[in-house]
Amino acid sequence: MTTNPLLDFHDLPRFNEIEPDQVAPAIDILLQNANQALEAVTRPDFPARWTDIARVLDVSTERLSRAWGTVNHLNAVADTAELRAAYNEALPKVTEFTTRLGADERLYAKYKAIDPDTLNAEQRQAHRNALRNFVLGGAELTGTARARFAEIQERAAELGQKFSENALDATDAFAYYASSDEVDGIPLDVQQTARNAAQAEGKDGYKLTLKMPCYLPVMQFAHSSALRQTLYRAYVTRASDQAGADLSKFDNSALIQELLALRLEEASLLNYPNFGTVSLVPKMADSPQQVIDFLRELAAKARPFAEQDIADLRAYASAHLNLPDPQAWDWPYISEKLKEARYAFSEQEVKQYFTAPKVLSGLFKIVETLFEVAIHPDTAPVWHPGVSFYRIERDKQLIGQFYLDPGARAGKRGGAWMDDVRARWLRPDTGQLQTPVAHLVCNFAEGVDGRPALLTHDDVTTLFHEFGHGLHHLLTQINERDVSGISGVEWDAVELPSQFMENFCWEWDVIKHMSAHVDTGAVLPRGLFDKMLAAKNFQAGMQTLRQIEFALFDMLLHTAHDPAQDIAPLLQQVRDEVAVLQPPDWSRTAHTFSHIFAGGYAAGYYSYKWAEVLSADAYAAFEETVGPNGLPNVETGRKYRQAILEAGGSRPAIESFKAFRGREPRLDALLRHQGMT
Repeated sequence: MTTNPLLDFHDLPRFNEIEPDQVAPAIDILLQNANQALEAVTRPDFPARWTDIARVLDVSTERLSRAWGTVNHLNAVADTAELRAAYNEALPKVTEFTTRLGADERLYAKYKAIDPDTLNAEQRQAHRNALRNFVLGGAELTGTARARFAEIQERAAELGQKFSENALDATDAFAYYASSDEVDGIPLDVQQTARNAAQAEGKDGYKLTLKMPCYLPVMQFAHSSALRQTLYRAYVTRASDQAGADLSKFDNSALIQELLALRLEEASLLNYPNFGTVSLVPKMADSPQQVIDFLRELAAKARPFAEQDIADLRAYASAHLNLPDPQAWDWPYISEKLKEARYAFSEQEVKQYFTAPKVLSGLFKIVETLFEVAIHPDTAPVWHPGVSFYRIERDKQLIGQFYLDPGARAGKRGGAWMDDVRARWLRPDTGQLQTPVAHLVCNFAEGVDGRPALLTHDDVTTLFHEFGHGLHHLLTQINERDVSGISGVEWDAVELPSQFMENFCWEWDVIKHMSAHVDTGAVLPRGLFDKMLAAKNFQAGMQTLRQIEFALFDMLLHTAHDPAQDIAPLLQQVRDEVAVLQPPDWSRTAHTFSHIFAGGYAAGYYSYKWAEVLSADAYAAFEETVGPNGLPNVETGRKYRQAILEAGGSRPAIESFKAFRGREPRLDALLRHQGMT
């Protein structure tokens, strides 16, 4: 077993060597070691001291976490039937152990016996979190309630994984082979990719899929309303009972119902009225009602702007596009046409200036300047040829490293995310400082015919967003693993650094350093940027209400919904309250709402809007101190880095925010940034 790469922890994961048949034996060994460590530290004679427990138990569980994280990551970015089977075989074992660990009354008693006066500030915060998590993990339950709680955790993990698989498989299962007439209007690079995909299968026409680099340009630019309707219907009915008999095996309806029932039962076992209340215990928000009030207040402020947005769209569609009665699949097309008419530019025109290498170089430049670091290419085993690896240094000392996996492909989960490979930790077993490592994953279109990949401005913003998460994880100066980087940060504050970074995508002095026309190398013209800036808040009201619709639905689903009932009426109720556009009756977008059913955002999707208030207010500090060269003030960057990024989860997020801003957060910066004032 010494040759099993999943059991090698001396350096980075050996991604290129990992085989599905190595998962089960590695996880079994690591679980056995972790169980032995748990038994050791819970013996009556084992000292109730933080470092002693960490030296035995945390070292063992951290290895299990790293190996399982590697498998979990591969399952998300390089899915195969064999890997999926190995993952699903190991998942119940890992879930059973982590559930049992979090509910072990002997370990809970040992933690309660630790004298807080023997701990430093970081350890005290981690200790407080641990005691809270024991309670939420069922450590105070007994008998049948305890056994049932464990069953719920195992079943919920299984259902979440199956939900994610169904969403991926339903997306991958669809293909439409369009004729040359049908693809009229679609950008030429998207057409070429679709043509190449069809030819690779020996088929005529253009292979159109539901992957975002294909789906979104079709919806925005295809002149054929019938084609847009075909793809729209396939997209919004994925993994549902509306997808057609041949796709019924991917229907998530029953999984959603069971997941909601399990969450409500879990809350009841923990003596909470609903899962929403449980979810908020470790978050910044005090109660579900506070969240609901926050969302409704923001909706009320956004609604007049959203109503004007939709009125403008209807008027333009009728007057210029011969669409007097637009349907759901027409709105993205109308929006793009109106934006082009109003601001005299096209997303496709802008895209020619954002080649992936140049954007990355520009991103690195702003990060290096603002946070006083250096980013260099590095080497490591990777899971796909398109993955690159980098190191971050300050004063030639390694701070952290990260993988970047930018391209969309079959077998890779949609969306974009950051997750950790390992955390910064002053290891109790060796006394050595372990530096953090992160994954940054996106789903951008690949380059065509040897040219570099071209990014839309939205793609650029997504890259900056995920890099913000990465910086939160990588620049931490906290040595206690459970509160270093993003660990221990309240879930509704964890989006602050990511959304903060998005603001730089709207600064000319940043943009000009990361744009170069794919053919001429020319910088994005200032006039074109000014048009983009003028269009920045185009439909901000509609977009805000869309996010509030998701967030309000999520919170009401986990506080006021009977799991035995269909979720469709609740979603309609929310739409009736906040939406200005109603989708068709057969739309089932909740069936691929992976954030809340498979991604850790259950009763927490509001976090995006909650953290947006924090991030906009934080960025306002940079606007107030902008340097004479138009670039952000380095001293402000240093203060932000030290107060927010370096502090990680070592103190409550509101304390970190106030350490940076000197006051409580305010809503006005967000409204101003989005043109809703």
